[in-house]
Amino acid sequence: MTTPAPLDPDAAAHDPLEAAPAAEPSAAEPSRDCPRCPRLVELRETLRVEHPTWWNAPVPVLADPDPWLAIIGLAPGLQGANRTARPFTGDRSGPLFWDTLIAAGLAEGSYSGRVEDAPVPKGIAIINAVRCLPPENKPSPEEIRTCRPFLDADLAAMPSLRVVVALGAIAHQSAVKVLGGRLPKAPFAHLAEHAMPGGRTLIDSYHCSRYNQNIGRLTPEMFAAVFARAIELREAR
Repeated sequence: MTTPAPLDPDAAAHDPLEAAPAAEPSAAEPSRDCPRCPRLVELRETLRVEHPTWWNAPVPVLADPDPWLAIIGLAPGLQGANRTARPFTGDRSGPLFWDTLIAAGLAEGSYSGRVEDAPVPKGIAIINAVRCLPPENKPSPEEIRTCRPFLDADLAAMPSLRVVVALGAIAHQSAVKVLGGRLPKAPFAHLAEHAMPGGRTLIDSYHCSRYNQNIGRLTPEMFAAVFARAIELREAR
């Protein structure tokens, strides 16, 4: 696993407003000044003053034009996507995430932990269950519910979608609800598979956070197995 280079939180060499994913605006995307969650708006406005070169806005979906696989994370990290505008870049979850996808043929390019690194998704979409940075990386139940319609609209706009990978329990819960499943019948567990309406399959994974990596809850081999299984499911159709 590649070790990320140290980050200068106030470096201005990388402009996230220029490097943000070049996607056409859609009804599935919240506006940069989305007002729906007062607590998240307050944090966003504070960070825009403290770090004016950061993205500091809802993080858009990063996706191939016609994805068959959607990966759902929790929310942007402070110096990760909240800074860079790209999911899983700029923080310590990025190296394992991108190294795994690149090795599986699900992304092109390289990721060394630099803020400007920008691997390109291949056949996949990367989305957060909550689009804005929550205080202490802990969105409230109300914030999760409020943001869920964006996830619902995103997945509904993917006609080729066959497999969804949920990173962590919150992403799992949101995925089950938008895919039309029932939580009591789909408990979260690493590498668990759940058949969803419409012929889609949900696969669970522990989140690739630095904490989970440090305590050994998620190893590179465990994470790679999730995407190997996703590819098997696609090829079996």
